[in-house]
Amino acid sequence: MSSTKLTPATNIPGISLANFSGGTLNLSERKNKDSWKLIVVYRGLHCPICANYLEKLHNLKNKLAELNVEAVAISADPLEKVKKQFEDYEPSFSVGYDLTIEQMEALGLYISSPRSPQETDRVFAEPGMFILNENDELHIIDISNAPFSRPDLDGVVDGIKFIRNPENKYPIRGTYN
Repeated sequence: MSSTKLTPATNIPGISLANFSGGTLNLSERKNKDSWKLIVVYRGLHCPICANYLEKLHNLKNKLAELNVEAVAISADPLEKVKKQFEDYEPSFSVGYDLTIEQMEALGLYISSPRSPQETDRVFAEPGMFILNENDELHIIDISNAPFSRPDLDGVVDGIKFIRNPENKYPIRGTYN
């Protein structure tokens, strides 16, 4: 695997994916210049932990809106599986699909092969989270090699609220070299 480790305070790779709601989803673009962007990488339809995580993300739409944070979720699943993933509700966030192996590697994600054809029919990215600040910098990076280890979304929202409070003057962490 030739993944690249992303560095805090740099830009996310300019990756574009098909958007579930139509058009294109570019990871490095934000809807407005003052917003932050929360990018959640999920394993796919085959992962029940991901389904719960996406539902939690959906339910945080008001808190994220109050903080001016645009949320997106991305996976390697094709459109058919994304449709099935969201057949019970329309997500409050954009959903990018058909993430390629090269794009997974560019994001520094762990990549897994299916355990069996019953699990899924393609390689997929393990969970990841990237948070871009208003300067398009990677402010928070979290990647995992297993579905059981991922940030608590309530804690992430509280952390963004703390960081965005100008009184706290909280810097981007992990930049020592």
